[in-house]
Amino acid sequence: MNRLSLMGRTKEFEPDVALQAALELFWTRGYEATSIADLVEHLGIGRASIYATFGGKHELFAKALKRYCAQVDPQILDDLSQPGPALPGVKAVVTRFATEAMQDLNRRGCLVTNTAVELAPHDDELAKQVQTSWAYLETLLTATLTRARAQGELAPSAEPRALARTLLVFMQGIRVVGKAAATPEVIDDATKHVLTLLA
Repeated sequence: MNRLSLMGRTKEFEPDVALQAALELFWTRGYEATSIADLVEHLGIGRASIYATFGGKHELFAKALKRYCAQVDPQILDDLSQPGPALPGVKAVVTRFATEAMQDLNRRGCLVTNTAVELAPHDDELAKQVQTSWAYLETLLTATLTRARAQGELAPSAEPRALARTLLVFMQGIRVVGKAAATPEVIDDATKHVLTLLA
């Protein structure tokens, strides 16, 4: 094959599609339970192509986690950026987290939370990704709750950042509880109680 033919060749797979497939596999199985052989089979591409395009398994996971956040964050931002009253958006985000935890029949949970539990204690790079994701959510919630207080939806004595952190911890916690197959009533009761903080 001549040089021009080689230059004109395209990759036999779409990296974006392969990355999404890797994300789904890691999300379902977890990092440790997913081998390179599993990725080769699931992505339908060779081991050499995975290393050449994404790096090793760890690098691929880090890219998949970033992609996951990029998919989830805009929905949260949209909920919290609606004009008018601010609290309905906050309640919508908390309620959606709870609903997803209750309806998570495959027990996949949240990839960020899963990473925090499985990998963050001994992986500084991934721990930073988790912290960045949580800091982003805390910032959005704090800003929205500050707006709610300014609009009279919360008492003047309310502390937006402390309340945002309370909601953040709760929302991550129900992801873990949902993975453990807690009864929906447990999550529902806890969610209703937490939402009273926004009354």
